[in-house]
Amino acid sequence: MKQKRYFLEENEIPRQWYNIQADMPVTPMPMLNPNTKEPVTVEDLSELFCEECSRQELNTVDRWIDIPEEVLERYAYYRSTPLVRAYSLEEALCTPAKIYFKNESVSPIGSHKLNSALAQAYYCKKEGVTNVTTETGAGQWGAALSYASKVFGLESAVYQVKISYEQKPYRRSIMQVFGALVTPSPSMSTRAGKDILTKHPNHQGSLGTAISEAVELARMTPGCKYTLGSVMNHVTLHQTVIGLEAEKQMEKAGDYPDIVIGCFGGGSNFGGITFPFLRHCFSGERKTRFIAAEPAACPKLTQGKFEYDYGDEAGYTPLMPMFSLGHNFQPSNIHAGGLRYHGAGTVVSQLLKDGWVEAMDIEQKESFEAGCLFAKCEGIIPAPESCHAIAAAVKEALKCKDSGEEKVILFNLSGHGLIDMGAYDQFLAGNIR
Repeated sequence: MKQKRYFLEENEIPRQWYNIQADMPVTPMPMLNPNTKEPVTVEDLSELFCEECSRQELNTVDRWIDIPEEVLERYAYYRSTPLVRAYSLEEALCTPAKIYFKNESVSPIGSHKLNSALAQAYYCKKEGVTNVTTETGAGQWGAALSYASKVFGLESAVYQVKISYEQKPYRRSIMQVFGALVTPSPSMSTRAGKDILTKHPNHQGSLGTAISEAVELARMTPGCKYTLGSVMNHVTLHQTVIGLEAEKQMEKAGDYPDIVIGCFGGGSNFGGITFPFLRHCFSGERKTRFIAAEPAACPKLTQGKFEYDYGDEAGYTPLMPMFSLGHNFQPSNIHAGGLRYHGAGTVVSQLLKDGWVEAMDIEQKESFEAGCLFAKCEGIIPAPESCHAIAAAVKEALKCKDSGEEKVILFNLSGHGLIDMGAYDQFLAGNIR
C-alpha cells in the first residue's frame, strides 16, 4: 500500500472554531495601542478590522466559536481536506515512523489561506463594508482574499511584496482573475511606500512594508477594512478547522500524533494544525511535540527577541508582544515568500516562551531537497513554504530510523507548488544554496 487517504462525512465537518486563548495556561500579554500604549480594545481594532474579527481577536473566554452557515456552505466546496498516510515517503526514508500529512492544497486557490479569507470577507460584507485591502507575500493569501471577496461581493486591493510579485507572476494573475487590484510593494501609491523607497530605492519589499501600505489604504478609503492572512489571533482561530478535522481523521486511522509540524511565517497554518491538539496537552491527556519549521533566512522564533514590536515597517499597527527580528528587518529574497515575516503571532510567541511548542530553522536548499523527495514519493509538488514542514518531518523520521522508535508524525501540507516552478527551476539548476 503506497498511500491511504482519510476523509470526513459531511456531518463530521467541524461547525465551530477552537479558541485556544480560552485554554492557555498563561494568557498572552495584551497588544498595545501605539498612541496611548494602553491595551487595545475592540473599538481600537475596529478602526482597522471588521468588528466581529476584532471581538474574536480579544476573546479569551469562549473555547468554541460558531462558524457562520454562509461560511460553512463555502467550506463545503473543498472540506474536509484529506489526511494522507505517506507510505512511499516512509519507505524512501527507511524509517519506522508513521508519517501523515493534512493536504490543504486541494482548496480552490491551492492553500489553507481560504479558511480565514472566507470568514473575514463574510464578516466584512455583513457589516456593510464594500472594500478590503491586504498584503501578500507568495500570493497565496492574496489569491484567497481575492476569491473570497468575489464570493461575497467586495472589491479588493492587494499589495504584494515586490520580489514575490516578480518571482511569482501567475499568483498575481490569479488575484487579477478574481478582480483584485494588485500593486507591487513598496510602491509610490502610499506615504509609507514613498518613504521606504526614498530611503531604499532598490527595496525588494517585505511583508512588513506591504502591511504598512495596505493599512494606510484602508484608513484612507471610505467603507474599507484591512484584512490579514496570518499573525493575528482571529486568523489562527479560523484555521483551526484544519486540526479539528485532522483529530477525527487520525482517529479513523487508528493513530495519534507524537509530533505535529507546520511551516512558520506568522503562524496561520502552524496554529491551524497544532492548536486543537495542544488543548489535550494543556489538560494533561497527551504529550505531543509541536514543531514550527521556519526559514533560516528569517529565524524569528529561533533567533528573535521576545518584545513589543510593530507588525509592519511603518509602525501603523498595534504593538504586539512577540518574538521578532525587528519590524525594519529586511529578509533575503528566499522563494518561500509567505515565510518572510519579521515576527510571530502573540499566541505562538507565548506558547514558545512557555515551552509548549518548539522551533526549527531550515536552510532553503534543504527545504527544496525535501520538497523534491516528497514529490517523487507522494506525487504532489509542494509550495516552497510547505517544503519547510516536510524537511522538519524528514529530520524527525530519520531520528526514528536511528533510534528505532515508531513515532507518529503529522505535518500540514499547506499549499501546492504548481505556480512556484520558477523556484524549482532555480533549485534544479543548482542556483539555490
